[in-house]
Amino acid sequence: MSELHELDAHDLAAALRRREVSAAQVVAHQAERIATHDPQLRAFVTPTIDTASEHAAAVDLAGTAGDGFTGVPIAVKDLTSTAGVRTTLGSSLLADAVPDVDAHVVRLVTAAGLPSLGKTNTPEFGLSSYTDNDVVGATSTPWRLGLNAGGSSGGAAAAVAAGLVPWALGSDGGGSIRIPSSCCGVVGFKPTRGRVSPGPVGSDWSGLASDGPLARSVRDVAALLEVIAVPQVGDSRYVGGPGGFAEAARRAPGPLRIAAWADPYLPGIETEPQVRAVWEDAVRLLATLGHDVDVVENPFPAELETQFNVVWSSGMAAAPIPPEAESLLRQNTRYWRERGSRHSAAELAGAMQFLEATTREVMTRLAGYDAFLTPTLAMTPQPHAWFTEPTDPAEAHRRELLFTPFTAVYNMAGIPAASVPFFGQVDGLPVGVMLGGHQGSDALLLSLLAQLEDATGWSSLPIDPRP
Repeated sequence: MSELHELDAHDLAAALRRREVSAAQVVAHQAERIATHDPQLRAFVTPTIDTASEHAAAVDLAGTAGDGFTGVPIAVKDLTSTAGVRTTLGSSLLADAVPDVDAHVVRLVTAAGLPSLGKTNTPEFGLSSYTDNDVVGATSTPWRLGLNAGGSSGGAAAAVAAGLVPWALGSDGGGSIRIPSSCCGVVGFKPTRGRVSPGPVGSDWSGLASDGPLARSVRDVAALLEVIAVPQVGDSRYVGGPGGFAEAARRAPGPLRIAAWADPYLPGIETEPQVRAVWEDAVRLLATLGHDVDVVENPFPAELETQFNVVWSSGMAAAPIPPEAESLLRQNTRYWRERGSRHSAAELAGAMQFLEATTREVMTRLAGYDAFLTPTLAMTPQPHAWFTEPTDPAEAHRRELLFTPFTAVYNMAGIPAASVPFFGQVDGLPVGVMLGGHQGSDALLLSLLAQLEDATGWSSLPIDPRP
C-alpha cells in the first residue's frame, strides 16, 4: 500500500474499511507529517491533534472507521467559526479568540465523521490573494519554499498539496479557493452562490463568498461538496435541486461547447507567456476530448472592477474594530477599511446592482456555451516579499491585480468555478487552469473536471516536492 499521506480520501476510507489501518493510526501519521513539515510551510495556525486523536479513537472503538468517510482527517480554514477552537481570522487582534459556535460546514463535516487536524492559515480577514499575517507568518507552496501559497485559503491548499491532510475546507470571495489551488497544484472548487450555507453566524450579504472544498482529486472534491451542500434553516440564497456531485464525478460529461479566453478583463494587465501556454494546452486537450472549444474575447467589462471594490471595501469598513485597534491592523486591511469608509449607502447599493445586472447580461450572451476556460492566474507563484514589500498600499493592490485578474468575476456572477492543476510546464511549478459554468451547473462542471483529470493523471503524481 502507498504511504498513508499519498492516498486521497476515497482510498484512505477504503483502507480503513478493510482494516488495513485504524483511524488512530491515520491521525498519528498525519500529525507526524504536520510536526515535520509545517514549521517551514506554515499551513496551520492552530493544530488540533489531541482532539482529532480522541475522535479517531472513538471511531475505532465504535467500529465505524471507513463507513462513508468516517475517520478520514480534514482541516478547516481559520476564517471559519469552530466552537472551542482558536479562530483568529488571520489577525493578531483575534489571536486568542475562541468561538462558542460551529459554522454549519464544520458541523456537517463533524457529523460525517471527519476528524479535524486544525485551523489552516489565511491572511488577515481573508482580504488578500496571498497568505501572510502577523499570527504565524506567510504560507509557502510545498513545490518551492519561499514562494507564496496564494490566498486566502493558502494554508488549506498547502496542507493538501503537502499531504498533511487529504482534503480541506476553504472559502472564496474573489478567488480565495482557486488562487491557492493553482499555486499549490490541487483542485479547488467554488460552488454556485447559495449552494453552501454560510450560517449560522456567517453572512454572505454581498453574494460574493462561498465555502468550498480543496483536494488532490476531483472525486474527493465532489464527495466533500456532497457533505457540505446541505440547506439550513434561514438560508436566503439556497440553490435547490439534487446534488449528485459524487455521481457526476464518475460519468463523462458528453460533448460540450466551451468558451475560452486568456486575456484579463482589466487594461494594462497581461497573462505571462508561460501561463498562456498552459492554457493553450488545455484548449487543445479539451478539443481532443471531443468538446467544441471557441476562443473568444474576454466577455467581462473592466468597469466591474471598480464596482467590485466598492462592495469589497464596504464590507471591511463595516467590521466592528475599535478605533484604538486600527494601528494594529496590517497595511492591506487598513487600506480596504479606509477605501470602504468613503462610500455611501447609495454607492454600495448602486455597485451591487451594477454587478448583478452586468454579470447577468454577460452570462446571457454566453448562454450558448456550457462551460468557460481561462487561466486561473496571470502569473506563476511569486515570492512572499513581492506582495508585501510595497510601502504604498495602492501599489500592493496593483500587484495583486497583476497576479489574479481572472477569478473575481465568477464571484460577481455567483457561478461555479474550479482551478485544476497542469504540472511541469513552468519550471517544475504547478499552473492551474480555471473552468466555470452557469449558475447551478456544479455537477456538470465536476464531470468535466473528472474527464480532464483522467486525461492528464495529475492526481496520481507522487507527493515528492516537499521541504
